[in-house]
Amino acid sequence: MAGEVQPGAYKDVVLFLATAGVVVPLFRQWRISPILGFLGAGVLLGPYGLGQLAREVSWLDAFTIANPDELAQLAEFGVVFLLFAIGLELSWERLRSLRRYVFGLGALQVALCLSATAVVAYFAGQPPAAAIALGAALALSSTAIVMPILTEQKRQHAVAGRATFSVLLFQDLAVAPILVTLTLMGDRTDQPLSPALLLSVLPAVLGVAFLFLFGRFLMRPMLRSVARAKSEELFVAACLLVVVGAGLVSAITGLSMALGAFIAGLLLAETEFRHEVEVRVEPFKGLLLGLFFLSVGIGLNVPLLLDRPLVILGAAVGLLAMNTAIIFGLGKAFGLKTKSAIEAALLLAGAGEFAFVILGQAMTEGLVPRDVGQTALVAATLSMFSIPFLAQLGLRLGGRRVTPAEQPAEKPEAPSGDEAPKVLVVGYGRVGRLVGDMLKRHALPWVGAELDPRLVDQGRRAGETIYFGDAARADFLLRCGLADAPALVVTMDDPEGVETIVAVARELRPDLTIVARARDARHAQRLYDLGATDAVPETVEASLQLSEAVLVEIGVPMGLVIASIHERRDEFRKALNRPESLGGRSRRFRERQAKP
Repeated sequence: MAGEVQPGAYKDVVLFLATAGVVVPLFRQWRISPILGFLGAGVLLGPYGLGQLAREVSWLDAFTIANPDELAQLAEFGVVFLLFAIGLELSWERLRSLRRYVFGLGALQVALCLSATAVVAYFAGQPPAAAIALGAALALSSTAIVMPILTEQKRQHAVAGRATFSVLLFQDLAVAPILVTLTLMGDRTDQPLSPALLLSVLPAVLGVAFLFLFGRFLMRPMLRSVARAKSEELFVAACLLVVVGAGLVSAITGLSMALGAFIAGLLLAETEFRHEVEVRVEPFKGLLLGLFFLSVGIGLNVPLLLDRPLVILGAAVGLLAMNTAIIFGLGKAFGLKTKSAIEAALLLAGAGEFAFVILGQAMTEGLVPRDVGQTALVAATLSMFSIPFLAQLGLRLGGRRVTPAEQPAEKPEAPSGDEAPKVLVVGYGRVGRLVGDMLKRHALPWVGAELDPRLVDQGRRAGETIYFGDAARADFLLRCGLADAPALVVTMDDPEGVETIVAVARELRPDLTIVARARDARHAQRLYDLGATDAVPETVEASLQLSEAVLVEIGVPMGLVIASIHERRDEFRKALNRPESLGGRSRRFRERQAKP
């Protein structure tokens, strides 16, 4: 039967989802990085874990990953989505500020670590070509493991975090030249600067140019058109198209898919869709990264490790020690403080996911003997397993408390204007524009959020920072800067939407000043109950302004009119059960918060 379901075909997917459902909550409860859980689960569920026992105990086959190669291909998208998300968080200004670390510290790290590993391999008996290939593979660190760790520890904007990211970015840029060089070495060409080498680089240049042109001139109109359709599913599909499409264009031209996705994210970061795309892509990134870590664990060749324990463990420890020493020295040379240099060195000490790509090609080209390549891959995998522990060690040696809520102890570089705390204005209609104008008159920075793409486009054309997205989502509000915002102003002409946003914002920030637009006095009462600091009823304010106008026009002194208007407004507030002594929050809300 054509439509008959074959449960075995879905076994690997079910095992991964079950692993994610168990590992993430359990390890977060233990305050341990879930990365370690996925790595350990990969070893357990792989062919070298339960797969070995399944040969004798048949029922264990149901708990073994059957097709690790297919899973690994899908897992590569975890790194792609990670680099896309990193690009979204950057701006051109911030990237330019990192150029000294990227092209200085990053370039020297790759060159020195590659050379040191190649020298060791050469004196260990490997021919020059194999030594260079091994050095190139083991000189690159793991972006997929290091960046989530920095995010968990909230260290990505600290000095050590910025230096670490800069080095990782240069490593991603170095992958394509390394692969091209290995191909030429495999061809045994006698002309290293031949036209063939120049032609091999040309597709990569054209690919990057295409991505920049598409991002500058076509990406924003495409997303704007999709946003006008007001379909969440269509917008998610468009986001996935941007990520996967950019990665495929990059891969076709000889670069890594992750680098193409990073460029797409960097270009999209300059648009009004930045935060909404982040929200939509985040679930895919989390799942695919978990799948990537699972595939790394599956790839650990346990029998080979048991067969050559001293060689492999010695290689892994030696690699970690040598990379740590080199990167620490470079960090100090580039002006990093000792604590930051230690932290960055330990984070970057291990090998990375590109070791599998580079060594795989080197073995295919015949540059590295297969047994040597497999041994190096196991050592690289062990070094990747050690990265979360080294990250914790780096924090401890730096004198910082290791907790999930840990804040940067060092003063980071001066933030760009995009990072400065701003008043958040939700809704950019007539009321929102007036609120923004008054904030500007008082020199108060602000940022807007709006779900209507036409209003977003109007604000952008006027030079305002307006983001497209649904402010009823907690993660979108946080990405717009709610965590640091001095105040939230909700100006939408949608009573239910205003109530949802006020409730979500109050849950996220109990101390936040929230001023919301209300339809009438009854609606204002509901907003006060939800935790609004102040609710402004349209009917009440319109009545007060009409009264003020008529009283002034018929000759009542302005001072008396203003005093009476303020007095009447206070009476309305008291009628709404919101006396000023409550500090801007309703009595009912305070009582509800006080309940256990």
